[in-house]
Amino acid sequence: MWFDSWSDVIRVLLVGTAAYVTVVVVLRLSGKRTLTKLNAFDLVVTVALGSTLATILLSTDVAWTEGAVALGLLALLQAVVAWATVRWPGLRMVVTSRPTLVLRNGEPVHDRMREVRVGIDEIRQAIRSSGSGDLADVAAVVLESDGSLSVIPAKKYGAGSALAGVAGTDDIARRAQA
Repeated sequence: MWFDSWSDVIRVLLVGTAAYVTVVVVLRLSGKRTLTKLNAFDLVVTVALGSTLATILLSTDVAWTEGAVALGLLALLQAVVAWATVRWPGLRMVVTSRPTLVLRNGEPVHDRMREVRVGIDEIRQAIRSSGSGDLADVAAVVLESDGSLSVIPAKKYGAGSALAGVAGTDDIARRAQA
């Protein structure tokens, strides 16, 4: 249990080094999106990359070449989905979640908060992190598709065009057009 053989240790060292280099190359070739803040789809791909790397390292049933192809396939599939979501915006709604307004004009939007499971303490923390000390000084807080909270101070709200496409702002857009 503690030690099987030197050949197993040497295999892990050699295949592990090759697999590590392969992951670095695949990540560099797949672009910055693979390493950005994660939405649900990106998280699944990242976990799959990690699982594949672990399998390459520890399973003698998987050759390095098979693992390298699997890593490349995951990166390619992510690139295809990213390309498709840029070309067909409707597909983006299937792959990633829509940003959601959770605070408007200093007031929490409780039904949206429940829907996306965000508490007032998380909103307050985001507001404090943005440098604001009062909810009344904030025009909007948006839960982004990567899970982060964006804070828009009232002084910087402007026409609110940055909120286009955010769930819960449809009524704001209708009022602005009227």
